[in-house]
Amino acid sequence: MNMGLFYGSSTCYTEMAAEKIRDILGPELVTLHNLKDDAPALMEQYDMLILGIPTWDFGEIQEDWEAVWDQLDDLNLEGKIVALYGMGDQLGYGEWFLDALGMLHDKLALKGVKFVGYWPTEGYEFTSNKSVIADGQLFVGLALDETNQYDLSDERIQAWCEQILGEIAEYYGLKPYPLRLPLDGTGFAPFRQCSRDIGCCNIIRRNSRHSASSMLSAASHKC
Repeated sequence: MNMGLFYGSSTCYTEMAAEKIRDILGPELVTLHNLKDDAPALMEQYDMLILGIPTWDFGEIQEDWEAVWDQLDDLNLEGKIVALYGMGDQLGYGEWFLDALGMLHDKLALKGVKFVGYWPTEGYEFTSNKSVIADGQLFVGLALDETNQYDLSDERIQAWCEQILGEIAEYYGLKPYPLRLPLDGTGFAPFRQCSRDIGCCNIIRRNSRHSASSMLSAASHKC
């Protein structure tokens, strides 16, 4: 299974998140595409897509995404696994927090994709409902706020990467997988057990020399 991570970024924060996601999942698995330079048609060549979109001003789509927005309608994405992450300012623009994320989700929902990576709304303060489902309990993707909660971003990104790979493993009937994490002094990478009851499989401690590539390789043979 190959992953394409497409993003638009005007102030580098969404791009920085993309690089962190790639480094966690593995550069041998994830290829980055800045929509400022790369056409969205490249999305068709991947089994899985990770899409990063910030919300600007009063619920507006970021400029690079806006430039290719209509092109998304012509893409054949049916059957692809898609995970979304968004960037916003929940305190300054709570009425429009992650609206662009919700708009992208709604647009892709019409394309027959399989979404993974829905994220709990607990711990955020906002009033917009465009990016939430399940009676407001879940965002349609990872929610990042570098303005007000920058100190939580790395932990959230790590947990989300564990979550989406867990959901892929569950989807294909595979075993849990290891990820790249700092060693805890024992020669093993520490893994948390997911506490969110939204389709995650349990994350266990695995030898750090392994990576998610074996799990995704197995998934590719089952596609």
